[in-house]
Amino acid sequence: MVAFFLAATVVTLSQYLRLHDRRLLPLAVQFALTATAHFVAEGGFMSWPLHVAAGGAGLVLLYMLSPRRPASR
Repeated sequence: MVAFFLAATVVTLSQYLRLHDRRLLPLAVQFALTATAHFVAEGGFMSWPLHVAAGGAGLVLLYMLSPRRPASR
């Protein structure tokens, strides 16, 4: 699992460097935090907080991808 999320992080960062789209950064953070959480899961006490932080990065990504409504005056 760690290798999968690490590869996903590398691919996402390479796409960010190619496209310069800021919306890819929370996705890369989410993949990196999930990879770290799975790496320390074999007895580490930091697994749960890292999974929660990855979920927070997912919520940031959801906020960034949600459509914006024009301000009504």
